[in-house]
Amino acid sequence: MAPDANTPPPDGSPGRGEAGNGSPGSAEAEGAEPATDSGKRRRSPRLTLPGCWGALLLACLSFTPSLLPRGGVLQGLICGISAAIGYGLGVLLAYVWRAFADRDPRDASHGSWRVLVICAIGVFGLSFGFGQYWQHEIRGLMGVTDYNVLAAVACPFVAALVFLLLLFTGRGLRRAYRWLARHLRRWIGPRAAGVVGWVVVVGLTWSVVSGVLLSGIVNAANEAFSLRDTTTPEGVRQPTSALRSGGPGSLVPWDTLGYQGRAFTGSGPTARDIGAFTHRTAQEPVRAYAGLETADDTEARAERAVADLRRAGGFERANLLVMTTTGSGWVDPAAVDSFEYLGNGDSATVALQYSYLPSWLSYLVDQSKARQAGRELFDAVYDVWSKLPQDQRPRLYVAGESLGSFGGEAAFSGEYDLRNRTAGTLFAGPPNFNTLFREFSDRRDAGSPEIEPVYQQGRTVRFTDDPASGIPPEGPPWKGTRVLYLMHPSDPIVWWSPKLALSEPDWIGQAPGSDVLEGMVWIPFVTFWQVTADLPFSTGVPDGHGHTYKAAYVDGWNAVMRPPDVTPQDLDRLRDVIQPPEN
Repeated sequence: MAPDANTPPPDGSPGRGEAGNGSPGSAEAEGAEPATDSGKRRRSPRLTLPGCWGALLLACLSFTPSLLPRGGVLQGLICGISAAIGYGLGVLLAYVWRAFADRDPRDASHGSWRVLVICAIGVFGLSFGFGQYWQHEIRGLMGVTDYNVLAAVACPFVAALVFLLLLFTGRGLRRAYRWLARHLRRWIGPRAAGVVGWVVVVGLTWSVVSGVLLSGIVNAANEAFSLRDTTTPEGVRQPTSALRSGGPGSLVPWDTLGYQGRAFTGSGPTARDIGAFTHRTAQEPVRAYAGLETADDTEARAERAVADLRRAGGFERANLLVMTTTGSGWVDPAAVDSFEYLGNGDSATVALQYSYLPSWLSYLVDQSKARQAGRELFDAVYDVWSKLPQDQRPRLYVAGESLGSFGGEAAFSGEYDLRNRTAGTLFAGPPNFNTLFREFSDRRDAGSPEIEPVYQQGRTVRFTDDPASGIPPEGPPWKGTRVLYLMHPSDPIVWWSPKLALSEPDWIGQAPGSDVLEGMVWIPFVTFWQVTADLPFSTGVPDGHGHTYKAAYVDGWNAVMRPPDVTPQDLDRLRDVIQPPEN
């Protein structure tokens, strides 16, 4: 909390402008202490003029476009948070200016407040109008037709509510600091009391937020999702095929697979479905999975999944896929179905669950579990695979989406390791904190943009937002093992980073992608909260935008696997199978 325009000296004595007589020079302090029966002054909570100008500036800037369309309530949330940050910055800058100018705080004139009110009405209204226009443009780029007028009208009211909640929370913390510092002065000097007071208040606040609140949220979510894990998705039935975990002869009981595991092994294309697409005799794909209830720890679950994979004949197939799941154990059907169709069913896939929580929450508390799951599963598969005669080994592939790509990367040390130990890799929507993704992107070839980087002339690793339209670079050959990252320019999972608060990333300063407005600019603090607010809604946009990857898997796997005799017409038909067109 920055000292505001009217903070009294630490020792409680009146400042130069505080004669104690209520004159204009004794500017009423924002959030000052109430009067007592002994005659001490009671001051009503007030807003400061510099703070209000800062709040107005950042509130208006919050309407600038970000990556995804925003509804009115969400925009109000971002606007309120930005206004609160702006208010704090305005108060801080005024305090610093007065310190350099060696002058005391004073009340703003009524004319100054009138200017602020007039500007606020005009500038905020103009910003709100431009914001609606920009949101309309973003919806047009992504083919989104939903628009709630009432939510848009509610935006300013939501913003005001959020701003006031944050403002009074900050004032409450400041009052706690002042109370603590006043009592500490009985034993230590005023300056030391001020420092210790701030340290204690900030420390306690952080402990409550990160410990009590976050722990409570995580425990409640874990409880809710663990109950969901005992259910089965509608329409999914226990497999009758021995080629699936949970089916006849499986080493993994059906009731230990979890919600997502049952969805994975109890669905997918059959040999008849695949044969209808390829016009050839197809095989039934193998699918192996281990849930959290299958074994007590990650290593044991990986061993059980691989044992069931081996039992079902997965190592005797032509193509073997190690799939790292998202937090809840979810496997994107589009990723595995595309793999199985292009392999004519002569394929096997293995995956395991490492958490009950969805990816965004797993990132906060289960990062180590994702990393361990990716490493343990691949190592268990590779241990069996490497001991097979070379002419009997299946082609070994790795894939993962979102947090699954983070876990999938954990099994490898870099480009050479991926090239030497796999036949191909396909990662979709990699989070910005992925180790290898960041290495490849940060060390990209000069002149290549961050939204579609070129690493080492694309000899092994390549990036694209739409593999159907091309995978740069076009000139250099792409021989041997192929590693492909799918990432949309509008995917907040890919671009979100804490660094957005204070530094401009390359992807904003460079030419925008096909589904990002040119009007998107980087603004300190504001852009961070905009992209943060985009995260929970990243999958609520049509395929090909945000964090929604469906049809792209068809062309992505076609590029990585290079199946023979697959024509562009075949790929068109398969896209319609994987992502049926809307009527």
